[in-house]
Formats: sequence, structure tokens, C-alpha cells
Amino acid sequence: MIFLTVFIDLLGFGMVLPLLPIYADQFTVDPAGWQLGLLMASFSAMQFLFAPLWGRLSDHVGRRPVILLGLLASVVFYTLFGIATVWQSLPLLFVSRIGAGIAGATIPTAQAYIADVTSLQHRSRGMAIIGMAFGLGFTFGPLLGFLAVPDRHAQPGPWPGYAAAVLSACALLLAVFRLPESHVGRTISSGSHESPARLFPWTGPANLATTFSFSILFLLATVFVCMFSFAAFETTLSLLIKGERASMRGAFHFSWGQVCLTYAFIGFTLAVVQGGLVRRLAGHAHEGIWSGTGALIQILGFAFMILAIHQVSVLWLFVALATVVSGFSFLQPNLQALISRRSDPARQGMVLGVAQSVNSLARILGAGLGIPILRAEITAPYWVAAALMALGGICVVVAMRTGRDHPG
Repeated sequence: MIFLTVFIDLLGFGMVLPLLPIYADQFTVDPAGWQLGLLMASFSAMQFLFAPLWGRLSDHVGRRPVILLGLLASVVFYTLFGIATVWQSLPLLFVSRIGAGIAGATIPTAQAYIADVTSLQHRSRGMAIIGMAFGLGFTFGPLLGFLAVPDRHAQPGPWPGYAAAVLSACALLLAVFRLPESHVGRTISSGSHESPARLFPWTGPANLATTFSFSILFLLATVFVCMFSFAAFETTLSLLIKGERASMRGAFHFSWGQVCLTYAFIGFTLAVVQGGLVRRLAGHAHEGIWSGTGALIQILGFAFMILAIHQVSVLWLFVALATVVSGFSFLQPNLQALISRRSDPARQGMVLGVAQSVNSLARILGAGLGIPILRAEITAPYWVAAALMALGGICVVVAMRTGRDHPG
């Protein structure tokens, strides 16, 4: 049931994301790309701030109320997104993305829900379920966005935003009537003796020392490096393949519909690899091995991206997209599983929330810097991403040689 709830909500996210930078590029004159970079970063900035709060709150009041609150906020702010596109208002787009970032910060709570209901041996498989929901959301979300755009060559209008709000409302209703609480055993007892200030994870050196071991801190650093490189790729892709600016030599000049279908291809690849291959291989080797394998695959994918741009080859572009996404599919759930295995079960929500904040901080910097770097040199974001992913692979190896699973 948590899979269906997250999947339906992510359908809306998948509808909006491919079109967001193109909308904003039309609403403003921004040659250097800094305003657009800030818009893309604002969503992750809110996740950085709110994910630990929602995660820690879910440790006290339960996973279900936090998930419901996030879904309700998604309905409100996707509706606002549609209104912003009608008014062609960049400030209103910022408001809608900030609100959506606050709502989307409940994803680590869904990960904690998975951790509540899975054993250590099946933890990586459980985390892959969330990854599969992302993949399917990114497959069918852009397809629905494609259908919501009346004219494939004109501006897409407000309907992707409105349709995303309807989908989030459906997810909210599903969660209200069908999603049980997973954290019953510790919710009341752990939450009744602490002040609201203790909902934040940075509440004293003793708490930090017992919660975040050296091993967990190193894994969080690995998450940061790896997510920065992927974010630089992710946030520049729409502008690269739409290529409306004449100065972007090597861009592909896709139509609106082709942009949506390209993201549907990415989502399909993510769903197939995470939902099929990663889940089947989980348990056959340590999560650290699969994480390192994912890093190597992504480096190869970024090299293919550079080749595709130099040759302006659609074939190489799709080979690159499939390769990068496949590497990410191996890397992300296995890193999350490693962090979960080495965390105190009573503080899973907080630790995974902090991991999401680190993830979001990397996305903030990747989004904020990726688009200006793209405007300066079209292949530069992918050279940077490849170099950082190589560093990430090294971090995975070092992290695996430190620490051990939590005995609880």
C-alpha cells in the first residue's frame, strides 16, 4: 500500500519536472541561468530543511500522519503551479516549488515506513520498492504530461499542474482509507517525554555522537558526492534536449511532447532496473559492491552524454540516458539500505531524514550550479558529474571498510 501511495503522488511529480525549467525559461530573461538554477534548487532546499523534521516527527507521532500531511500539501501547491503557468509568473512558480519541496520532504518517512516493515536481510529490496515507485512515476507521469499538453509544439499550459494536483488528491484519499500505521510499537512511548525541540536531529553533542557514527557520517558524505553529480545531469537535461537558445550548440531541439517522452523513457529504465534487476540481485552481494558498481556505470553514462553532444546523436543520447539511470538505480537504494542497516531502529526516521537532507543539499548545489555551467559550456556539467562520481566510487569503498551494522 505504501508503494501505491508513493507511486500515485510521484505521477504528479513526474508530470511537472520535465516541463518546469522550460516554463521558467520562457517567463524570464536569464542569460546566465542563475534564476533558473535557484528555481530548480528551491525544491531541494526545502527538502533539506524539512526532511529531518518530518522524519523525526514520524518517529514520535507515526509515519501515517506525516505522509498524509505531505500529500495534502502536494495537492495545494501543484494547483498553485498550474495557476503560475497561466499568469506566467516566475515568483509564483517559486512559491509553488518551495511548497512542493516541503511536501516532498516526507519521502524519507516513506523509506522509514519500509524500514519498519522489513528485516535487515530484505532492507535493500524494500528500499528498491521506493525506487521502483519513483521509476514508474517518472514513466507514466511524463506520459500523462504528454497527454495533458493539447498542442505538442505550443506552450503546454496549466493542465500538467492541475493534473498533478488531482493525482496527489487520489494518493491522499488512498492513504486516508487504506494506509495503516507501521510505527505503532514505539510511537507513543518514545514521543511522550520529549519536547518539540527534540524533533530536530541537531539537539546536542551526545545525541549526535550516539546517533551518527563515523560509518554513517561517511556514508552521508558518499550520498552527497554522488547526488551532486546526478543532480547536475538531471537539472540540465530538459534545457539540453529542448535547446531553444541558439547559443546552445549541440542541443537537440526536441518538441514539448518529445521532452515528456524522453523523461518517460528515463522513468521506464529506472523502474525496470530498480524494480527488476536490483531487487533480484539484492542479497547476492553486499550493498557496498552494488553501490560501487552503480558509480562505475554512471561514469560510463556521463562519457556517453559527452559523446552524444559532440555528435548531436539522438541514438547516443538515449544510450547515455539508459546507462546513467541504470547506474543510479544500483547506487541509490543500496546506499539507503547501508545507512538504514547501521542506524538505531528507534531513530530510523531521523537518520533517513538527515540522509534525505544531505541528498537535498547536493541537489541544491547541483541544480544551482548545473544550469549556469551548461550555459557557459554545454558539455561541462557532464565532465564535472563524471569526476565527482569517480570520487563517489572511492568514498563507497572507504565507507565499506569502516563501521558495522547496528545490533538493534
